[in-house]
Amino acid sequence: MTELVSIRQRLIPPQGKGHTSSARVPNAWYVACLSTDLGQAPKAVTVLGIPLVLFRGADGSPSAVLDRCPHRNVPLSIGRVVDGELECAYHGWRFSSAGRCTRVPGLCDQEERKGRSVSAWPCREQQGLVWVYGEPGETPECAPYEFPNVDDSRYHTVYDVVEGQGSVHAVAENALDVPHTAFLHGGLFRKDGERRPIEVVVRRWHDRVEAQYIGEERPKGLVGAILAPGGGTVEHYDRFILPCVVEVEYRLSEKSHIIVSTALTPIDDFRTLLFAVVCFRLPLPGWLVTPFIRPIARRIFAQDAKILTAQSQAIERFGGEQFVSTELDALGPHIRKLLRDAERGIITPGDKPLERRFQMLV
Repeated sequence: MTELVSIRQRLIPPQGKGHTSSARVPNAWYVACLSTDLGQAPKAVTVLGIPLVLFRGADGSPSAVLDRCPHRNVPLSIGRVVDGELECAYHGWRFSSAGRCTRVPGLCDQEERKGRSVSAWPCREQQGLVWVYGEPGETPECAPYEFPNVDDSRYHTVYDVVEGQGSVHAVAENALDVPHTAFLHGGLFRKDGERRPIEVVVRRWHDRVEAQYIGEERPKGLVGAILAPGGGTVEHYDRFILPCVVEVEYRLSEKSHIIVSTALTPIDDFRTLLFAVVCFRLPLPGWLVTPFIRPIARRIFAQDAKILTAQSQAIERFGGEQFVSTELDALGPHIRKLLRDAERGIITPGDKPLERRFQMLV
């Protein structure tokens, strides 16, 4: 633990002045990359402000260690993998998946020395994603989040990854915010104009919050047309699950169901990677829909990214955040509280969720 504190003090800059909703929750799993992005070469990633290097061992399983050789501070990510071990490009020092130095070329004394090792982070591959636990040298008590329907043969799955400027809180709130879609994504997802009331039920547990939208017609726009070509009323849920998963779920029938799950990985306090996992069953053939999913999703996110960047720049310019929320901001304040409580270690499981109901015009 002392080593971890030392690493964080050296590598993570202090938060800026002013109020911020950024929160750090290290004792949890975060997606580091897509499985397809980690091949035979080492891969540099940054999680929670810590530079890490991923590499595959001799059996193909991924490992994660600090991206710095203890010998002369060269990034290990510019090296190579030899016989399942990570070799530094500068002097050829090699490291095991556990971060132990196994070879110093030319050195007669090859006995293990504590100072020659590098810190290693728990790492696991699951459902097409490589996950890293936020604390080095720990034995996690839980497994990474399992995305629904990925392993269901009736569903098609599309993966994508993009980067957004903003804290996990800001990016999560944006992903689950209904009111902005008619303005920012008009034509793609909802349209501003005539609105009708629906009921919203917000439920918050100790580790998650969800909003259920009751009586919502199929959203107008291209996405709604793909989801339900014949129209109708949808079951709509938005969820945030600690510390980093957001889900948007629409169901019209057993044959029309889409769930977009996104794992948010903080690069640092104000930059976030989004690993999207889109699972869907639709009346249209999957092979026909799949080529359109990623371009549509990226166009929507490009619009979100522009707003998030402008938001972040304004927060920086004014020296901190200032939020004025209404009940239409159904999940944002709850997400912020969950993250803050998790950062402080205040998580109290309970049997019944807190529940609030209100009406919204959509």
